[in-house]
Amino acid sequence: MIKLPKFMTTTVLLMSVLSTTNAVYAENKPVAITKGLSSVTLMHEGAQVELMRVQDNSNTITQDFVLTSRPCPPFCIQPMIFAPGVETLGELEVIDYLVRKQAGENILVIDSRTKNWVEKGTIPGAVNISWVDLTPSKGATTEGIMDIMLNQMGITLIGDIDEFEVDEAIVNGSVADVFNYAQAKTLVLFCNGMWCGQSPASMTSLLRFGYPAEKIKWFRGGMQTWQILGLTTIP
Repeated sequence: MIKLPKFMTTTVLLMSVLSTTNAVYAENKPVAITKGLSSVTLMHEGAQVELMRVQDNSNTITQDFVLTSRPCPPFCIQPMIFAPGVETLGELEVIDYLVRKQAGENILVIDSRTKNWVEKGTIPGAVNISWVDLTPSKGATTEGIMDIMLNQMGITLIGDIDEFEVDEAIVNGSVADVFNYAQAKTLVLFCNGMWCGQSPASMTSLLRFGYPAEKIKWFRGGMQTWQILGLTTIP
């Protein structure tokens, strides 16, 4: 039996490990969401979509999400807990909310990003309500925010209230006197990820307008972790 030098033994072992790794990927084994869940079927803008993970074991994230050091500000790391009462979600919880929404529960999943980002791919079942349309510092008006809340989020007004009275109520901390949140939808908001401030800006505005914190859920990982896990996106 030929005895190899130590460095050659290490090299042979490394090559063997790499060969085994390549063989595993060459087999392209199935990629499930969890051990017992391969996919879920959702509706997105009237069409049926199968939400699953990319089945190519060598798949990588898109170029839009490869950067590690975006300038801060504005792209600063977001906290794990956004505000008291607002629950932070992971991917499996988001999928659960999507399934429950599909089953008829009073839920709205919101992509808070601007249109140019949404066009690159969003989560099936989500609707786009841009943070710009909910953020006064970006030009959003009280009337415009009220329109979104009344027509998309299940909010009603108490009496014949106009935007000036709403502004006054916000200043006085009496929004409960102008908005009825009894049928408010549970909102699941997301943006580009833990470095993105778009959904936090939307949540800040909604809380200011009195939206119940317990009805606001935040997918902090956003499209960044959705992409990392190879979950389905749709333009």
